[in-house]
Amino acid sequence: MAQPGLRPFLPADAPTLAALFRASVEELAADDYSEDQREAWVSAADDEAEFGARLAGALTIVALVDGEIAGFASLKDNTLFDMLYVRPDLARQGVGTALADAIEKLAGARKTQKLTVEAADSARDFFAARGYIGQSRNTVTMNGEWLGNTTMVKELAAPAAGSTH
Repeated sequence: MAQPGLRPFLPADAPTLAALFRASVEELAADDYSEDQREAWVSAADDEAEFGARLAGALTIVALVDGEIAGFASLKDNTLFDMLYVRPDLARQGVGTALADAIEKLAGARKTQKLTVEAADSARDFFAARGYIGQSRNTVTMNGEWLGNTTMVKELAAPAAGSTH
Protein backbone atom coordinates (compact mmCIF):
# COMPACT_ATOMS: atom_id res chain seq x y z
CA MET A 1 0.00 0.00 0.00
CA ALA A 2 1.17 3.54 -0.73
CA GLN A 3 2.11 5.79 2.17
CA PRO A 4 -1.11 7.30 3.57
CA GLY A 5 -1.61 11.05 3.36
CA LEU A 6 -1.84 12.91 6.66
CA ARG A 7 -3.76 16.04 7.55
CA PRO A 8 -5.00 17.84 10.66
CA PHE A 9 -8.29 16.84 12.28
CA LEU A 10 -11.28 18.91 11.20
CA PRO A 11 -14.43 19.22 13.36
CA ALA A 12 -16.46 17.73 10.49
CA ASP A 13 -14.39 14.52 10.86
CA ALA A 14 -15.86 13.71 14.30
CA PRO A 15 -18.74 11.43 13.17
CA THR A 16 -16.49 9.47 10.79
CA LEU A 17 -13.74 9.13 13.39
CA ALA A 18 -16.26 8.05 16.05
CA ALA A 19 -17.48 5.29 13.71
CA LEU A 20 -13.89 4.29 12.87
CA PHE A 21 -13.03 4.21 16.61
CA ARG A 22 -16.00 1.91 17.31
CA ALA A 23 -15.17 -0.44 14.41
CA SER A 24 -11.49 -0.55 15.35
CA VAL A 25 -12.18 -1.47 18.98
CA GLU A 26 -14.90 -3.99 18.09
CA GLU A 27 -12.80 -5.86 15.51
CA LEU A 28 -9.14 -5.31 16.39
CA ALA A 29 -9.44 -5.71 20.17
CA ALA A 30 -11.72 -8.77 20.05
CA ASP A 31 -8.89 -11.18 20.96
CA ASP A 32 -7.90 -9.20 24.05
CA TYR A 33 -11.14 -7.85 25.49
CA SER A 34 -14.59 -9.36 26.07
CA GLU A 35 -17.67 -8.12 24.24
CA ASP A 36 -18.80 -6.27 27.39
CA GLN A 37 -15.39 -4.64 27.77
CA ARG A 38 -15.34 -3.53 24.12
CA GLU A 39 -18.89 -2.21 24.43
CA ALA A 40 -17.85 -0.14 27.45
CA TRP A 41 -14.76 1.10 25.59
CA VAL A 42 -16.68 2.23 22.49
CA SER A 43 -19.18 4.08 24.67
CA ALA A 44 -16.52 6.83 24.76
CA ALA A 45 -17.78 7.77 21.28
CA ASP A 46 -21.51 7.62 22.05
CA ASP A 47 -21.63 11.41 22.39
CA GLU A 48 -20.06 12.46 19.09
CA ALA A 49 -19.86 16.12 20.12
CA GLU A 50 -17.92 15.17 23.25
CA PHE A 51 -15.74 12.76 21.24
CA GLY A 52 -15.05 15.53 18.71
CA ALA A 53 -14.17 17.93 21.52
CA ARG A 54 -11.68 15.38 22.91
CA LEU A 55 -10.03 15.14 19.49
CA ALA A 56 -10.05 18.92 19.05
CA GLY A 57 -8.52 19.34 22.52
CA ALA A 58 -5.43 17.42 21.44
CA LEU A 59 -3.20 17.57 18.40
CA THR A 60 -5.10 15.08 16.24
CA ILE A 61 -4.03 13.95 12.79
CA VAL A 62 -6.02 11.97 10.26
CA ALA A 63 -4.63 9.43 7.78
CA LEU A 64 -6.14 9.17 4.30
CA VAL A 65 -5.88 6.26 1.87
CA ASP A 66 -7.36 6.81 -1.60
CA GLY A 67 -9.05 9.95 -0.27
CA GLU A 68 -10.87 8.02 2.48
CA ILE A 69 -10.21 8.37 6.21
CA ALA A 70 -8.12 5.36 7.22
CA GLY A 71 -7.16 6.18 10.80
CA PHE A 72 -6.32 8.88 13.32
CA ALA A 73 -3.97 9.59 16.18
CA SER A 74 -3.73 12.28 18.83
CA LEU A 75 -1.07 13.84 21.01
CA LYS A 76 -2.32 15.32 24.27
CA ASP A 77 -0.33 17.93 26.22
CA ASN A 78 2.70 17.16 23.97
CA THR A 79 3.56 14.21 26.23
CA LEU A 80 0.73 11.66 25.94
CA PHE A 81 0.17 9.57 22.82
CA ASP A 82 -3.55 9.61 23.55
CA MET A 83 -5.26 7.78 20.71
CA LEU A 84 -4.29 5.65 17.70
CA TYR A 85 -7.03 3.90 15.76
CA VAL A 86 -7.02 2.40 12.26
CA ARG A 87 -9.90 1.23 10.11
CA PRO A 88 -10.03 -2.57 10.58
CA ASP A 89 -9.84 -3.34 6.84
CA LEU A 90 -6.57 -1.38 6.68
CA ALA A 91 -4.96 -2.79 9.84
CA ARG A 92 -1.34 -3.92 9.54
CA GLN A 93 -0.85 -2.06 6.25
CA GLY A 94 1.25 0.87 7.48
CA VAL A 95 -1.47 3.35 8.49
CA GLY A 96 -0.76 3.03 12.22
CA THR A 97 2.98 3.24 11.60
CA ALA A 98 2.59 6.43 9.54
CA LEU A 99 0.42 7.99 12.25
CA ALA A 100 2.79 6.94 15.05
CA ASP A 101 5.79 8.29 13.12
CA ALA A 102 3.99 11.63 12.72
CA ILE A 103 2.95 11.85 16.39
CA GLU A 104 6.50 11.10 17.53
CA LYS A 105 7.95 13.71 15.15
CA LEU A 106 5.41 16.31 16.28
CA ALA A 107 6.15 15.58 19.94
CA GLY A 108 9.89 15.82 19.27
CA ALA A 109 9.41 19.13 17.46
CA ARG A 110 7.69 20.40 20.61
CA LYS A 111 10.81 19.45 22.62
CA THR A 112 9.11 16.47 24.25
CA GLN A 113 11.80 14.16 25.60
CA LYS A 114 9.57 11.33 26.80
CA LEU A 115 6.34 10.18 25.15
CA THR A 116 3.87 8.11 27.20
CA VAL A 117 1.09 5.84 25.94
CA GLU A 118 -1.55 3.90 27.85
CA ALA A 119 -1.42 0.95 25.43
CA ALA A 120 -4.37 -1.37 25.13
CA ASP A 121 -3.43 -5.04 25.23
CA SER A 122 -4.13 -5.24 21.49
CA ALA A 123 -1.62 -2.41 20.82
CA ARG A 124 1.13 -3.30 23.30
CA ASP A 125 3.26 -5.26 20.81
CA PHE A 126 2.94 -2.46 18.23
CA PHE A 127 4.30 0.11 20.69
CA ALA A 128 6.98 -2.25 22.05
CA ALA A 129 8.28 -2.75 18.50
CA ARG A 130 8.58 1.05 18.24
CA GLY A 131 10.81 1.24 21.32
CA TYR A 132 8.22 1.93 24.01
CA ILE A 133 9.11 0.31 27.34
CA GLY A 134 6.42 -0.98 29.68
CA GLN A 135 6.36 0.89 32.99
CA SER A 136 3.24 -0.39 34.75
CA ARG A 137 0.21 -2.56 34.25
CA ASN A 138 -3.07 -0.72 34.88
CA THR A 139 -6.73 -1.46 35.27
CA VAL A 140 -9.17 1.25 34.28
CA THR A 141 -12.93 1.36 34.68
CA MET A 142 -14.99 2.34 31.65
CA ASN A 143 -18.76 2.40 31.83
CA GLY A 144 -18.78 -0.20 34.63
CA GLU A 145 -16.25 -2.58 33.03
CA TRP A 146 -12.63 -3.16 34.03
CA LEU A 147 -10.08 -3.01 31.20
CA GLY A 148 -6.36 -3.63 31.40
CA ASN A 149 -3.70 -1.52 29.70
CA THR A 150 0.01 -0.87 30.03
CA THR A 151 1.72 2.46 30.58
CA MET A 152 4.64 2.56 28.13
CA VAL A 153 7.28 5.24 27.65
CA LYS A 154 9.59 6.06 24.77
CA GLU A 155 12.59 8.35 25.05
CA LEU A 156 12.61 10.67 22.04
CA ALA A 157 15.80 11.97 20.48
CA ALA A 158 17.36 14.83 22.39
CA PRO A 159 16.92 18.27 20.82
CA ALA A 160 19.66 19.26 18.41
CA ALA A 161 22.69 21.01 19.88
CA GLY A 162 22.24 24.75 20.12
CA SER A 163 18.47 24.61 20.65
CA THR A 164 17.02 26.25 23.73
CA HIS A 165 14.60 24.80 26.25
